[in-house]
Amino acid sequence: MSEEVTYADLKFQNSSEMENIQEFDQVGVKAPPAPSHVWRRRALALILLCLLLLIGLGVLGSIFYLTLKIEMEKLEKLQNFKDKLQSNVSLQLIHNMDSLEKIRNLSNTLQEMATKLCYELCRKEPEHKCKPCPEKWEWHEDSCYREFKASETWQQSDSTCSAHNASLVKIKNKSVSEFIKSKELYGYWLGLSPRKDKKTQNILDETIISSDWFTGNTSDLNGVMYCGYIQYTYVYYGLCTWRKNAICEKLANPVKIESILMNEEPSERM
Repeated sequence: MSEEVTYADLKFQNSSEMENIQEFDQVGVKAPPAPSHVWRRRALALILLCLLLLIGLGVLGSIFYLTLKIEMEKLEKLQNFKDKLQSNVSLQLIHNMDSLEKIRNLSNTLQEMATKLCYELCRKEPEHKCKPCPEKWEWHEDSCYREFKASETWQQSDSTCSAHNASLVKIKNKSVSEFIKSKELYGYWLGLSPRKDKKTQNILDETIISSDWFTGNTSDLNGVMYCGYIQYTYVYYGLCTWRKNAICEKLANPVKIESILMNEEPSERM
């Protein structure tokens, strides 16, 4: 009995296995299933997203182009305004320079006229209020002159002139030479450089272009030195320790136009 059951079971099992093998063979030859609707939707969404991105990039590009064009037009207008402004400023500067030049020329003309007028007034009244030199000083061209009859050594005379913010006279040109000769000075120290050798006498006019005019420091004169002095129209050299008078010169103040009409006296140049 048991053997029959076992045989029947085996037979049933064998038949089941055969059915499974047949089913497997049938499944193996089946075609693959069609794509699902989910994947189709995803692909469509991705395509739409790409289209939207392309459209967005196109819109952004258009906005950027229009903005750039507007800004470039503004920049061009600003550049044109800048160029125009620079041109106007340049023209204004040129105009101002021309005006300043005219004012300067007019000022120089007025100054020359005032100087000539003051000079004529001083010829009639030596101490006229417009005079650009201090009291007791004589005016010639752009300098003031004064004689000091003090009988001093050359070094002392040089110190006397320095005390009045002046120096011993130097003959700079023909006009100064004629002015000094007209004063008929006798025994006055000049601003000639002291020298160790005694030089022969010269006519005053011959010293105009001379390099002997005093330019250095002579606060301390050691040994035997010779200094120049004037006697009428001649220049002589003598010991610097000799005692003679001095004639000093200093730069005159500019003539003030208002001083011709005012009653102020010229102050001494310091």
